[in-house]
Amino acid sequence: MSHGFGRTRWRRFAMVLLPSVGVCTALGIAMAQGALAASFLISGQRFQVTADKLTVRGLSIYPMVDVSKKHELVPVLVTGFRHAEISGLCQAAELDLPVVGTHTLTLTGSDERPTEATNMFLDTTFEAAGQANFRNIDIGIAQGEITKGPVDPGDRSSRFFDPSGFGQQASSATLTDVSVTSVALSAATFDVPGLRVRFDRGHRDCP
Repeated sequence: MSHGFGRTRWRRFAMVLLPSVGVCTALGIAMAQGALAASFLISGQRFQVTADKLTVRGLSIYPMVDVSKKHELVPVLVTGFRHAEISGLCQAAELDLPVVGTHTLTLTGSDERPTEATNMFLDTTFEAAGQANFRNIDIGIAQGEITKGPVDPGDRSSRFFDPSGFGQQASSATLTDVSVTSVALSAATFDVPGLRVRFDRGHRDCP
C-alpha cells in the first residue's frame, strides 16, 4: 500500500504525520489547561507546538472525535508514536484569564539534547512540516488493523472509533520544521531535558 501515490497525496500524508512533534511540549500545556487525552474530556483550548526535528519509530494516524467539558464534539486527527525524539521543542498556549486578561504559557526544551517520549498520542486540528520522510508506509489501512504504531486503548472502545475506517501507519518517520495546532496530548513517558517555562502577558508565538 506504500506505492502508487502522486505528489499531492504524499504531501497530504506528510502533513498528517507531523503531529507527533507536538506531543512533547503539548503534554505540559494540556495538563495546565485541563486538556487530558483522547480518552478524557478536553478543555477545548488549542495550543501551538513546534519542533526543529521530529524522529519517530512506530507511527499511527487515525481520525477521532474528542469531547469537551462543555459536551462539544471536536474532530481531531490522532497521531501515535511508540517512540519519539524531538529537537527544538516549543509549546505555546494563549490563556484568557479573568481580570488580568490574555497571557501566554510557553514551554521549551534543551537546544542541545532532544526530548524523548514513548507511547505518545497527539490530537491535532492542524499540522505542517517543511520536509517529511517516511519508511514502510501504509495509507488507507483499516483503523482496526493498525500495528506499526500504537492505538490508544481508550479510543478503541470509543463510539467514534471505526475499526473499518481509514487509517495510516509507518514503521518510522523523520520530519523537520514542524508546526502543529493541538487540543490534547498524552504519553507513557515524557523526558524533557532543560525544561523552561514562561508566563507572559499578551500573545506570544513559538519562534
